[in-house]
Amino acid sequence: MRKFLALLLVFGLVTFTTNIVSAQGPADTTQQSTQDTSAEPTTTEVESAAPVESSSGVQMLKEKFIQGGWGFMLPILFCLILGLGLCIERVITLNLASINTEKLLTKIDNNLKNGDVKGAMEACRSTQGPTASVLYEGLRNTQYGPDAVEKAIVSYGSVQMGLLEKGLIWISLVIALAPMLGFMGTVIGMVEAFDRIEQVGDISPTIVAGGIKVALLTTVFGLMVAIIMQIFYNYAVSKIDGITNKMEEASVTLVDMLFANNIFKR
Repeated sequence: MRKFLALLLVFGLVTFTTNIVSAQGPADTTQQSTQDTSAEPTTTEVESAAPVESSSGVQMLKEKFIQGGWGFMLPILFCLILGLGLCIERVITLNLASINTEKLLTKIDNNLKNGDVKGAMEACRSTQGPTASVLYEGLRNTQYGPDAVEKAIVSYGSVQMGLLEKGLIWISLVIALAPMLGFMGTVIGMVEAFDRIEQVGDISPTIVAGGIKVALLTTVFGLMVAIIMQIFYNYAVSKIDGITNKMEEASVTLVDMLFANNIFKR
């Protein structure tokens, strides 16, 4: 389900991208028709003023994106789409992995007080998330003693940690790659601007300004992508840290419960 939602988001972003170029023409036509109208605003114009103002920011981003050139803007956009897909998948996964640890431990404790280890295992099995899986592995090895329980918890906890961190390396790659693509586009644009100066033989603001502006746009969009990805990355890391801490606390509590209820002596 979470992968389906991530793919759905990627499809929406691709659709939005294809509309960037097609929306540029109608936008210019709308601006010309607005200028040809009378100076006195009508009731319809007053009512539609707020939506036009709210969409001006998106329209400006579209225009700046097109001005930046497709050579480097498309890779940056691809990084954004790929990064958002990975981030949404991680966010959904980590939210599903978060459970009420106290409630689960209460169920386990109630079963262990009655000597029902299988009932405690069933409570873990019916609960989703890495914490429940780790506790289940610990309970499954109670017949082999406390050392076996701790070893199983540590071993399976490492496996669950790897699953939680899955995909973060690719998000880190997007964070590093997007600004680098932007900087590369800026450097190449600056070189082209100096080539124009060399061809003309004169430093004219009209010749240089346009090329430099287009070159800097790649850096701007690259940094924007990196900032968005960094926010999602830090959120994912904080969620993983929280889940890991609860997993460790629950594991220690489980071992204490096993000793308190004399499970190892049975």
